Amino acid sequence: MIGGVELDFERCYRAVDSRDQRFDGWFYTGVTSTGIYCRPSCPAMTPKRQNVRFFPSAAAAQSAGLRACRRCRPDASPGSPQWDVRADVVGRAMRLIADGVVDRDGVPGLAARLGYTERHLHRMLRAELGAGPLALARAQRAQTARTLIETTGLGLAEIAFAAGFGSVRQFNDTVREVYGVAPSQLRAGRRATIGGAGTVTLRLAYRPPLHAAALLDFLARRTLPGVDEVRDGTYRRGLRLPNGTGEAALTPADGYVAATLRLTDLRDLAPAVARCRRLFDLDADPVAIDQTLATAPALTPAVAAEPGVRVPRAVDGFEIAVRAIATQQVSLTSARTTLTHLLAHLPTPRTAAQGVVDQEDCVQNRRADDANHLVNSGEGESMRGFPGAEEVLQVPDSGFRMAVGRREAIRGVARAVVDEGLDLAPGGDREETVRQLLAIPGIGPWTVGYLAMRALGDPDAFLSTDLAVRRGAAALSLPDYPKALDAYAARWRPWRSYAVIRLWRAA
Repeated sequence: MIGGVELDFERCYRAVDSRDQRFDGWFYTGVTSTGIYCRPSCPAMTPKRQNVRFFPSAAAAQSAGLRACRRCRPDASPGSPQWDVRADVVGRAMRLIADGVVDRDGVPGLAARLGYTERHLHRMLRAELGAGPLALARAQRAQTARTLIETTGLGLAEIAFAAGFGSVRQFNDTVREVYGVAPSQLRAGRRATIGGAGTVTLRLAYRPPLHAAALLDFLARRTLPGVDEVRDGTYRRGLRLPNGTGEAALTPADGYVAATLRLTDLRDLAPAVARCRRLFDLDADPVAIDQTLATAPALTPAVAAEPGVRVPRAVDGFEIAVRAIATQQVSLTSARTTLTHLLAHLPTPRTAAQGVVDQEDCVQNRRADDANHLVNSGEGESMRGFPGAEEVLQVPDSGFRMAVGRREAIRGVARAVVDEGLDLAPGGDREETVRQLLAIPGIGPWTVGYLAMRALGDPDAFLSTDLAVRRGAAALSLPDYPKALDAYAARWRPWRSYAVIRLWRAA
């Protein structure tokens, strides 16, 4: 038992001895004789049993006085799927810390978001992860700093504050303690290609296998002009981030996803990385998921043919809510047309401040603003993040080319976000979010299930009434009536969201 998490020594040691990548992020190997901690898959010689300790988090290993291995870079390993999918306080806290809440609002802000006292939150995190919220956030800052050191030409003082450190001295001390070298030595040994100002290139690790084609196909069918696109094996999209805006280009490769992030404020690096990982579901454990789904004979051939299918999630929960409502009872093609029309009728910041007098002028102003937002990178128009709730509330009736019920449902969600604190991010309380959503006219179980699956990160949402799910079930000779399908799908718990994706593909 380490930090309240059961880590069986023999099982962990076997994983280390076999260099099993599936366990990266599940636990960390501390080697007391060398003073370092590693991934289970580290290619170095297997340490002797008497010199090994196992930790549930990188922060716990650092708190024990160990520094990160420079060879396997355990600080950049995939996140633990346990914390990624859990809906309890610890799981929510880990997602909020990854999104930079502690850096922006401190531990009091994190505790307030979760509804607990700082002391009780610290006690829970220490029990589960072997480290408190400050140590967990500090470990993330160190990784962010290393990324900026190795992939940008920023000065070290600029990096210190961009990574969330309160002072250059704190930055220097932390980097030395975590990596065993000074920041200048990390920069001297960097291997990455340096991008332009505000551009960061990095590799996002995942547990294999990853069915990249399924991810890109799902996203390509739902792209919106100026928001996202899939081209030449790369997914590009705009981002709305806590301190500014950004753009992400994600290209799946063997063993990692290559990410190029263009940020207006480099303090947003950690939130941008967390959201991109979430979007591509990179912290999932595909082997465990596929083994569960394959218990249904009808799905066994599909799992064997397409291992590693993920659930495409979200960088913005409100965006998924709008997309889900716009898709109610219509085809994807029709929904894309409707949403494109909505985007064209968003007010520009200037007209939003002054009040919209002429809607056509508003549309023309936005188009002109979009034209000025082009980049000369050879990639065409840059991507903008999906509009926020405040912007959508300013769209007139003529901007909603959809049934009145769906239009008012979108406005109802937007008002709940702005006025009632509806939290559509993975760090929110799922039960409370579902309660608030169902209280909005026009929001039913299908929409809530879709949001739970993509925005809230629920791995076990199942859309038995969805027409495409029923078609996929029929194609695989499974029960296709909702009640019968629900009963059949119980064998796929807790991974029914992944079954939904596979049934959609079968359809």
